[in-house]
Amino acid sequence: MSKKKSKHPHKRQKRSANPNLVTGTISIHPVKGFGFVNVEGMEKDIFIPKHGIRDAVNGDTVEAEVLDITPKGPEGRIVAVLQRSRTHLGCTIIERQGHQYVAFAPLLGSQKAVFVSAKTKLKNGDRIICQVLDWNGEGNVVEARMTRWLGHISDPSCDVMAAIEEFELPHEFSKEAILEAKSFKKRVSIEDRTDLTGLECVTIDPDTAKDFDDAISIVRGDNGHYRLGVHIADAAAYVKKGSALDKDAYLHCNSTYFPGFCLPMLPSELSNELCSLKPRVKRLTISVMAEFDSKGELIDYQIFRSCIKSRKRLTYKEAFAILQKEKKSTLLPLLEQMVELCNLLKQKRFNRGSIDFAMTEGVVIVNAKGESQRIERVEYDITHQMIEEFMLKANEIVAVHLNKMGKQLIYRIHDEPSAETFEDFYNYARALGFFLPPKPTHSDIQKLFEQAKDTALASQLSVSFIRSMKLAFYSPDNIGHYGLALEHYCHFTSPIRRYTDLIIQRLLFNEEDTKADLSEIADTCSQKERLSCRAESSVVLLKKLRLAASHYTNHPHEDYSAVVTRVKPFVLYFEIPQFDLEGSLHISELGNDYFEYDAKRLLFRGRHTGITFSCGEILFVRIREIDLIRQQARWEITPKVTKKK
Repeated sequence: MSKKKSKHPHKRQKRSANPNLVTGTISIHPVKGFGFVNVEGMEKDIFIPKHGIRDAVNGDTVEAEVLDITPKGPEGRIVAVLQRSRTHLGCTIIERQGHQYVAFAPLLGSQKAVFVSAKTKLKNGDRIICQVLDWNGEGNVVEARMTRWLGHISDPSCDVMAAIEEFELPHEFSKEAILEAKSFKKRVSIEDRTDLTGLECVTIDPDTAKDFDDAISIVRGDNGHYRLGVHIADAAAYVKKGSALDKDAYLHCNSTYFPGFCLPMLPSELSNELCSLKPRVKRLTISVMAEFDSKGELIDYQIFRSCIKSRKRLTYKEAFAILQKEKKSTLLPLLEQMVELCNLLKQKRFNRGSIDFAMTEGVVIVNAKGESQRIERVEYDITHQMIEEFMLKANEIVAVHLNKMGKQLIYRIHDEPSAETFEDFYNYARALGFFLPPKPTHSDIQKLFEQAKDTALASQLSVSFIRSMKLAFYSPDNIGHYGLALEHYCHFTSPIRRYTDLIIQRLLFNEEDTKADLSEIADTCSQKERLSCRAESSVVLLKKLRLAASHYTNHPHEDYSAVVTRVKPFVLYFEIPQFDLEGSLHISELGNDYFEYDAKRLLFRGRHTGITFSCGEILFVRIREIDLIRQQARWEITPKVTKKK
């Protein structure tokens, strides 16, 4: 391998003179290698095939040439990298070659190898941080130099810190910010606030939560009207515009949640203490008091600064147990009224076209050492639904309120998917056995999910629909929220963990300069949100693979039940519920037969045996190999009888 180093590895490359050139930010698929360039002002991102990526990496600012306009959108190639998104990479050593090491970088995926020089001796599996010397060295590899050792891939305790370093997430606070956080008095003053400390309100959160953003109160009057109170931690009372805390919060933009660990947007003195709505202590809040009639119609609302004292910190499990009368509590009437209003709001959301996904979530449970213990299935029961409905309504009320005030604000927007993308979903739903007319309406899609709700295929259908949707993001330009079927929507209810919500709080009380560049803030928050999501997903995947590897070590010949989720021309995809992992097999690995792809029915059929593999079918698979370095698992089909789920 060449030792030649680029003198200016991050220097802006020369641009070509071409009228079809545009500038944007590229996102690259970590496994398949293709990418999309997001260009401000363009309706659709530019698809860049693998061979057109050149030496661009995820997050780079690039110059792209649009070569064709297809029904699905524009396609092109990368002409030049204008600005690198990073100077360092997180890598794991694969092997030694001569005086260098070959390493795998999760951020680059399997498409690009990294050759690392190091002054110290390294071994396979060492996780390191390295400085990039040349993004496109000889042989189309990245050349780099080790700067720091993080640990070994066999040690799960360093998974989170490795991801923080790999994705360059801010994880420390300035001395000035910490001093500010510590300077606030622990006893709060209710001066110039509405005293709601006598109101019966509760928080309902996951088991492990410490940053309680929101508390709920509800009272039903003699006239049948509901008076809902959504009380949000007043982070803006502490994090003032331009302060050290504000600068650090903007640097983070959001909290990042890993299995067993939270990387907070605000120092713990605020996120887990003064801003957290703990029970039986006074806390500064912003209250949205909304009155609904007996049919769930919004009659009136007020938004004001307040002080509350939460009666009880409930987990979702506790609240559900109380509602099921499995646990006695004086809070039962309160929770039952919440359920009543929740069902009314759900029906109104359904009537306006919103689709309800009642998906079960698989959560990786880890111990203090970061070792994977099990996958816990979290049901999207009525307690989750009512908190979601109340937060959605509070966010909508605030967005409409600010819009009526003539305020420029940061909206949470969601564009409508293209007809071509939806066509893929329609075909998938039909392949699963569901009826859809030739040209489905929004109502038809709602009926489809109602039919699928209590079937074993609901999860696959929901995931496929979500994959067909565009990503929601932040913008001062309002185009509405397609997924929620709302004209005005913003994020207001989580100011401890989202910077946009903090901005909205300030706008409500004229504490944010309306001339501030909200567009830049929105773009930065959108980018940081996606980066955090990738970091979270990276650690979650590794923890799931560690769980599978542990089972493989103890039971190397065990068979696992799997459900076929997708059938592509050459690949069969399936989900293994025990590990909440997605696996795949090439068509050549399906068995001793020649399998043909049926594009209309989305299945593989053996030419000689007639054996088929189709969506919803149950397989039995066995682990062949777990590669923790590349974060991959290899599977094989076992000769058990398969059946339809």
